[in-house]
Amino acid sequence: MNEDLKDLEEQREQMVQRQITARGVKDPEVIKVMRRVPRHLFVPEDQVKYAYRDEPRPIGEGQTISQPYIVAFMTEQLELKPGDRVLEIGTGSGYQSAVLACLVDSVFTIEIIPELAERAQKLLADLNYDNVVVKEGDGYIGWEEKGPFDAIIVTAAPPRIPPPLLEQLKIGGRMVLPVGEYFQELVVVSKNQTGLEMKNVLPVRFVPMTGEVRK
Repeated sequence: MNEDLKDLEEQREQMVQRQITARGVKDPEVIKVMRRVPRHLFVPEDQVKYAYRDEPRPIGEGQTISQPYIVAFMTEQLELKPGDRVLEIGTGSGYQSAVLACLVDSVFTIEIIPELAERAQKLLADLNYDNVVVKEGDGYIGWEEKGPFDAIIVTAAPPRIPPPLLEQLKIGGRMVLPVGEYFQELVVVSKNQTGLEMKNVLPVRFVPMTGEVRK
């Protein structure tokens, strides 16, 4: 193992210990996956040395990769099971998609920016995340033909919860998303036989959702 790779692996372990478990993420499967997925491969070359820092980093096209803790926290909130089908809105670099892919049967992810969608699709394929399907499109409307979904995760902030996503969530399913304009709350939505339960769990700051939601 070359020294650079060893150093990155050490940084990843420090990330897990200091940023994730120290802040209360407890799901052993989520922690295991955060140790495993090579975050430094999902950032531009000039960002590799910053990949494991406790902060979002730019990935081009005015977008960012979420800070590691937020990725782990949102994933844990979904309460995923191995056979689940998951919809992700906002593929970005593909890092969150890769984390999900290690935990569930299939991941369907939508990215509105063509360049990011193309890059993520190639990277995920090169890294053998074969259970991820990337589509260029508007995440606000979801992916009806692939639904319903056991879990939905949204990584760009709409001003309100998109109704199509609520419709595509299975009974018994969970959705986690940032909601709001400048100030946002991370919301966990649970769908059951009697309706929807919504819980604000964390103040956050995400890039805004674009597309249909802005019309």
